[in-house]
Amino acid sequence: MPELSRRRRLLVLAVCCSSLFIVGLDVTVLNIALPSIQHDLHAPVSGLQWTVDAYTLVVASFLILAGSTGDRVGRRRTFQVGLATFTVGSLLCSLAPGLGWLIAFRAVQAIGGSMLNPVALSIIANTFNDDQERARALGIWGAVFGATVGWRGIFWVNIPVGIAAIVLTALVVPESRAAHPRRVDPVGQVLIIVMLASLTYAIIEGPRLGWGSPVILGLFALAVLAAAALGIYEPRRREPLLDLRFFRSAPFTGAVLIAISAFAALAGFLFLNTLYLQDVRQLSALHAGLYTLPMAAMTLLLAPLSGRITGQRGPRLPLLVAGVMTTAGALLMWGVTATTPVAWLLLAYLAFGIGNGMVNPPISNTAVSGMPRAQAGVAAAVASTSRQVGGSLGVALTGSVVASALHGPLRTGFVPASHGAWLIIAGCGVLVLLTGLATSGPWARATAAHTADLLMSDEARVPVAAVSGVVRGAHDHSEDRATSTRREAILPGPGRRPRRRRTPPPRTRPAAR
Repeated sequence: MPELSRRRRLLVLAVCCSSLFIVGLDVTVLNIALPSIQHDLHAPVSGLQWTVDAYTLVVASFLILAGSTGDRVGRRRTFQVGLATFTVGSLLCSLAPGLGWLIAFRAVQAIGGSMLNPVALSIIANTFNDDQERARALGIWGAVFGATVGWRGIFWVNIPVGIAAIVLTALVVPESRAAHPRRVDPVGQVLIIVMLASLTYAIIEGPRLGWGSPVILGLFALAVLAAAALGIYEPRRREPLLDLRFFRSAPFTGAVLIAISAFAALAGFLFLNTLYLQDVRQLSALHAGLYTLPMAAMTLLLAPLSGRITGQRGPRLPLLVAGVMTTAGALLMWGVTATTPVAWLLLAYLAFGIGNGMVNPPISNTAVSGMPRAQAGVAAAVASTSRQVGGSLGVALTGSVVASALHGPLRTGFVPASHGAWLIIAGCGVLVLLTGLATSGPWARATAAHTADLLMSDEARVPVAAVSGVVRGAHDHSEDRATSTRREAILPGPGRRPRRRRTPPPRTRPAAR
């Protein structure tokens, strides 16, 4: 892909951010409208869980395929198809006559959504070649957030934004694809769908059918078998859907675990907080949204800062702050009642917002750092898949804990039933903290350097420049000039210059006397 001007790169970033804006509306802000959906469509708690998880489950199932498809047929083309599908799905959701139709249309919407985030992240990674400039771009990308208007209006907002993004993509986003994209892996794709779908269904329906029922136990067993089959089959395939060698990099593995934990905490927090504000405190959707503005503000303000810190000092500090503040926000919500002071709630939202704002840029940055450009889309898709898997599990786990312990209506029974769910969210914050500590030191960077060398083939040895000090290629931005990467050097740590190997002068034979 040719070098773009700074103005053109910023336009590309703006278009990619538009995709996160409309997807963010469905992943986060839809939670504000859940009580309205419950009232209008007569939905039980499990129905509300499926309204959220029908989207995140389908997105998680197809993200890796979408990332590799973008590498193969073109990232701009895949991005435009995703925007169109997402926009049509949003229109169908706004017209849904019942709960079943809404869940089905959310799945349609998710097919388009699966083509947006990983491809957008891959476009950014291939557009911004400078390491610190990419870190700032990813920080801005992670700061994009949304507002809400009403449960049907949420889907209406997506339509004009989606149409505008399609047009702007055609005008400003250059086409790019991998020099040697991978082949389609149908067996791996089916195994991922079976694993995620059976696990999520078992967790959501466990309280209703009984955790010891044959159906639930069979679904858990099916998820384990699918995961085992994936681990056996994928390494034997020449071009697997999920290259398990990625996970030899400790920072990459840490990014995946942190993404699952952080987004499980976020999805669970939003799900529980919506039920608490609107069912226990009897607030309207508008007032519930205003209560959570501090959390959104912290995310908006701190994500760019986190991106800059990641670019200059590595991901360790942002991840530690994220883990501590996520845990603090969840513990502050543990034990809240209908009469808890508003100041206490705002403090909890501020703490959780700080954690959420600090965690996303390190995940995005670490996932693509050091990966060959030919596999940038797949690496970005794995990171995005981890977010969606975390979101699905967060809603499924917290909702199931509440449903299992709930006695009576939500207004009176939610507070005691939610104690265990808030502790699960706090535990996710602790996992972010511990994983960040374990996967951001010198040992972790060494494993990332080794993995990058392992993954880079002779045909495409142009890695994505590492912000956190993993691998940095020479200043050659064309995928065709692969041989220039022999000048690569391993960075000893964040913010330090690479050590170049000096070529000794040629030896000369002394003149004969």
